[in-house]
Amino acid sequence: MAPRLREKYRDVAVPALMKEFSYRNVMQVPKLEKVVLNVGLGEAIQNIKLLDAAQKELSTVTGQKAVTTKAKKSIAGFKLRKGMPIGCKVTLRGDRMYEFLDRLISVALPRIRDFKGVSSRAFDGKGNYSLGIKEQFIFPEIDYDKVEMVHGMDVIICTSAMTDVEARALLRHMGMPFRK
Repeated sequence: MAPRLREKYRDVAVPALMKEFSYRNVMQVPKLEKVVLNVGLGEAIQNIKLLDAAQKELSTVTGQKAVTTKAKKSIAGFKLRKGMPIGCKVTLRGDRMYEFLDRLISVALPRIRDFKGVSSRAFDGKGNYSLGIKEQFIFPEIDYDKVEMVHGMDVIICTSAMTDVEARALLRHMGMPFRK
């Protein structure tokens, strides 16, 4: 069974984008390539258990095991040495990507307090969209009582779009709630 968002892409977004940008071929229509979730924890330098908890939470939210990220260079002011674990990330593709994005758009984002939509200016010029989440409680999979520390995460949505306009139209047709 195909994820609901993949069917929406195929049935709603592709025809709308072909009409909007006058593509002649279906293969020209931009599509979602991957979604990367990143949690950076500077506090993990003192307490490594925070990183383990963040990894577990990220794995719970995505359904895929999180990978530890390590420092690329030493910074004496932060007491950071090269190779120390400072965060974790997950790269989602295929069905897991569509299911996570569906839950993010329809369940998690509306749970943010005073939510008026996501910024439509967070594109990088190459058709990729970045979204910062301040606390992990917006995901219903996370149990509030078992959380050791409140942390945020970055969600990067990578598309095959050549321009930001095409990527914004793709995400809008997929249901991303952009601010007016």
